[in-house]
Amino acid sequence: MKITIVGAGIAGLSSAWSLTKAGHAVTMIEQGRTIPNPLAASGDHHRIIRRAYGKAGGYADAISEAYDAWQSLWLDIGAAHLDARGIICISREAGDEAEEFREGLEQGGYPLELYDAREAARRYAYLDEGTFRYAFFSPEGGALHCKRIAADIARWLRAHGTTILEDTKVVGVDSEAGSVSLADGTVIAADKVIVTAGAWVLKLFPHLATTLTTYRTALVYLDPPADLKAAWESSPVILDVGGRTDGYIIPASGGGGLKFGTGLHKRKTPDADLDRIPARGEGEAIRDRFSPPMKRLGEYKITDVVTCAYTFTDDKRFFATEMDKCLVVSACSGHGYKFGAAVGRRVAQFLADGNTASLERWLKAEAA
Repeated sequence: MKITIVGAGIAGLSSAWSLTKAGHAVTMIEQGRTIPNPLAASGDHHRIIRRAYGKAGGYADAISEAYDAWQSLWLDIGAAHLDARGIICISREAGDEAEEFREGLEQGGYPLELYDAREAARRYAYLDEGTFRYAFFSPEGGALHCKRIAADIARWLRAHGTTILEDTKVVGVDSEAGSVSLADGTVIAADKVIVTAGAWVLKLFPHLATTLTTYRTALVYLDPPADLKAAWESSPVILDVGGRTDGYIIPASGGGGLKFGTGLHKRKTPDADLDRIPARGEGEAIRDRFSPPMKRLGEYKITDVVTCAYTFTDDKRFFATEMDKCLVVSACSGHGYKFGAAVGRRVAQFLADGNTASLERWLKAEAA
């Protein structure tokens, strides 16, 4: 089949990888000047992969498939861009998200190590012992190196005959005809169009705004005090800092520095291209949400603030819909990267069997 993919984030890249392996003629179109697009959700240095999923237990189980898909990708591109240092969660209040993650792992029978506050602060010197209840470590997790993954997939695709059009803007999709229109007037026809445009999908399909909402977010890179650097260098990824902060931290890895981000720091935006310059004091505002449980945060120097844009669904699950010859796939709510290679394989499977319902169930982590 002749297939056009709109958007070269991780979902688009991995779909192109799987479809090219299956023998299809693939054209990938990316609006950014480079892959990955630095303004896209896949354009940062590193993202979390983890088994812990709390009440969304279906995603915890699906991580096994994700790891298998990543391993297949590593073999093809000749490098493993995963820092498997594990993850920790810190609980500050009964019933907080960290506790939900622990309960989800326990219910699934997955391994973890539980530490009281004193032991956790001994192991992780950046923690303020008197500000949290306990922490736990899960060995099944770490950091995926996004930029390296994107560069190597793009290299593999070019070597295997995939057509990649960078700095090329799609302005319309004719789902009935199976064609896309470019900003320069060119029309590209295909047997199937796969749209993996992330936060830009609503520009192509405004009617999906009843299901998808675009948010602008930001995160901060920090340089810790000298005496805490060794603790951070050996630290697991921090999936959740407890309480109501909805905060995560990724230690320096894969070319990226120490990164702090929180789900509380987001706002709706009508356009993913707008409001992308960090505001004055924005980095400090993000950093300071992490005290407690982090100590001496005022001594952490801000090295960079990066804005992001994501689509979100009400239930924070992934989304797919088929419209004639077009399939729209959105790994929503900022937690889709870890499933990227598996999403690509599932899209290729859908092209083979035409089973939209099966693809949608998997994306939503629902039982078959």
